[in-house]
Amino acid sequence: MAAAAAPPGPGLVLDPGLELVLREAVAALGRAGAGEGLAAALGAVRGALAAVGGPAALGERERALFGAFLRSLVRAPSAARPEGVWQCCFLEGPPGLVFCVLLEALGSAGSGLDPREIVGVLEQFLQEGRVSALLWEVCQQQAQAGCLELQEALLNKIVCLPEHVSNKLQGKNPSVFFPQNYFPLLGDAILRVLEKISDSLRGGLDCSISFVSHVLGKVCIHGRQKEILGVLVPRLTDLTKSDCIWQRICWRLVECVPDRWMEAVVFGFVQRASGADVLSRLLGNLVVKNKKAQFVVTQKILLLQYGHTTAVLQNLLGYLSLDGLRRTLLLRVLQELLETWSSSSAVKHSPAEQQLYISKAILICLSHLKEPEIESCRQELLTSMMEGMKCHLDSSLPQLRRLGMVVAESISLKINTEGPVLKFEYEEDDETRELKSLLVQTPSFCVVPNLPDDESEKAGAALPLVPESNEKSHTAAPVMPDEESDAELDSDDDLIPYDMSEDKELKIKAPVYIRDCIEVLSGSRSEDVDKWETTVMTLESLVRKNPAATREVSVELAKILLHLEEKTCIEGFVDLRQRAQVAVLTTDPIPVAKYLTSQFYSLNYSLRQRMDILDVLVLAAQELSCPKFHGKTKHSGAQKPCIQLLLGSDSSKDWRKIVDERIKSKTRRFYMGQSHVELASHPNKFNSVAGYFFFPLIQHFDRPLTTFDLLGEDHLVLGRLVHTLAILMYLAVNTVAVTAMGKALLEFVWTLRFHTDSYVRQGLLSCISSLLLSVPAEQMLADMTEELLETQSWLGDVMEKDPDGDCRRLALQNLLLMENLKKKLEDVPS
Repeated sequence: MAAAAAPPGPGLVLDPGLELVLREAVAALGRAGAGEGLAAALGAVRGALAAVGGPAALGERERALFGAFLRSLVRAPSAARPEGVWQCCFLEGPPGLVFCVLLEALGSAGSGLDPREIVGVLEQFLQEGRVSALLWEVCQQQAQAGCLELQEALLNKIVCLPEHVSNKLQGKNPSVFFPQNYFPLLGDAILRVLEKISDSLRGGLDCSISFVSHVLGKVCIHGRQKEILGVLVPRLTDLTKSDCIWQRICWRLVECVPDRWMEAVVFGFVQRASGADVLSRLLGNLVVKNKKAQFVVTQKILLLQYGHTTAVLQNLLGYLSLDGLRRTLLLRVLQELLETWSSSSAVKHSPAEQQLYISKAILICLSHLKEPEIESCRQELLTSMMEGMKCHLDSSLPQLRRLGMVVAESISLKINTEGPVLKFEYEEDDETRELKSLLVQTPSFCVVPNLPDDESEKAGAALPLVPESNEKSHTAAPVMPDEESDAELDSDDDLIPYDMSEDKELKIKAPVYIRDCIEVLSGSRSEDVDKWETTVMTLESLVRKNPAATREVSVELAKILLHLEEKTCIEGFVDLRQRAQVAVLTTDPIPVAKYLTSQFYSLNYSLRQRMDILDVLVLAAQELSCPKFHGKTKHSGAQKPCIQLLLGSDSSKDWRKIVDERIKSKTRRFYMGQSHVELASHPNKFNSVAGYFFFPLIQHFDRPLTTFDLLGEDHLVLGRLVHTLAILMYLAVNTVAVTAMGKALLEFVWTLRFHTDSYVRQGLLSCISSLLLSVPAEQMLADMTEELLETQSWLGDVMEKDPDGDCRRLALQNLLLMENLKKKLEDVPS
């Protein structure tokens, strides 16, 4: 196959000497004779080629003859090819023609060359830089309207060369053909071609860059952006710093990439550029000129994907902000991001990771806005802020609520530069601090938090120096103006304080009887604040010391504690009240559990009180189900192997701890050395009361009240209820009611399995985990076979399609538990 070339011009006339030499060499190879005559013929070809000025001087007819000569050389037997001479004929010939002939021979069964010999020549071809000569040859042909079909074939061969070689040699190819080595070498070849193009442009000559762009695009779409752009981007970054011609070359390099490959190329540049200014030099106004690039930058990377790093977002949005034509796109991107952020459907159905990604993008966009731009879209920003804040604060996930607060604060800060701004109370973590830092464009010379020691000293040097002896006086008594000095002298600061060094705090006697506590807490003697505080602090211990007296008034005491409000600023009031409620419930479980579960679905309770009821039920059930530890031990610091329930809102993490603890408890370990705790067995007190905790909670969840609708807007409480049922189910292991509880729980889960709130779905999947761990496998197989098969199908759908990562992980965990139960039942002899 001969490569296309321009018709012979004034400098490309047919050379009769070269034509004659080529014909004689083909004839000699056809006779398949060996010896010095053939070596002389090949030497004559090389000499004639050098005499006409090398491969670039060949005309179309000469290239056709040279191609026939190379194919004859490939088909000739090995004895007819003088070693060391025939390889030079390939290395010195027209690079495009040589490359095509070698790859034809590699894929042909009728070649006289061994595949390893062909690969050896290709290896020399790469190492001697002939790839750059090949690319440059095609660029020159393109400028003269070369053959597109041949260029397309050549493009495929260049990009897929490692695959061709590996397929032929069955993976035993030289290291230069490994992708991690080949594509950086191809990147170096592209750079050399771009340098030649730069020289041509400076010399006033036309040159096409289209083929190089096609090579770059095809390599990137094959997934090799890292290898080739790792070579190109750093070098182009340096070359475009102060050279406008190199900038134009780089812009054309990317603009000429076909649309079908544009996404891979643009993302590769965005990911590897060291900053927004570098990306602007490399891409220019590509997003304005090319619709595909515009879609990738403004839609796909920002709204349809969410796995990119913060640095990628900063590069991308900073690039849009650095040019007047691109700033229009920046404002449009911000508007679309805010629409997604303020959409209740998006908040419910997209994963938390995507919400975080969009929040980062919004804050980066806000940091680039100028005052006139903010003024022009102030009302739209305010509307989006209010809608998005409501959607996020309605979420059951604390991470999403915190994201809504941070973004709303940032928008408020931008649109109300002189007036009051929104301010929420939330616990700051690394994620929150990173989000807030994105709102501020920090120059490289600015001092940032967490300074090194030397920079801290420099920053401290700018502060006014205050002697140590006077620091206190400066802080307590700021300097006053002269006109206020008289008023300062007349102030109360010169009064002598009372000496209270010998005063002693009056100790209030703690109540001794339960009924005394009821009188103090119920309000009849609540005017004594100190007495009230003492009662709250001692109530738990008093209840546990007097179980008989507590049982007489347990329901009344539980009612008082449920409605008890903090009257003074007592430290840890919520924890003290909760511990007292747990003590009352564990002392008299049945009547108190009946009262609390009935109140959960009653009128005139706040959501906080209903969630308090759930927390108390879980803690009491844990205490009742865990045995008391007695026995001798040599380990003073032995831990009780009970489950620590963290009643935060990230219940999926807590549930993982529960399951891990259960798996750990079923694992046999053999120890050498010191002994461990010798546990004494005790009855499970939760056994006889589990139904009183569980069944009343599961009965009325679908009955909305005037102020309480679990299936409506009170989905946060529904999520807590579902997680509570999961924990109660887990703690009911080995109890009499566990099978009935499991059947009721499975029906409950099946009813709510398509709930839109991810926190609720996490709880439902936790319920399945607790059921599989607690109900005996034989009972499940006998009573719940069809339900479990339907549940298994549902879990498969959740694992594949649920947008929430925790839900997918829990579904996979449940499927593995089901598989283990199946294997366990198969191993049991019939």
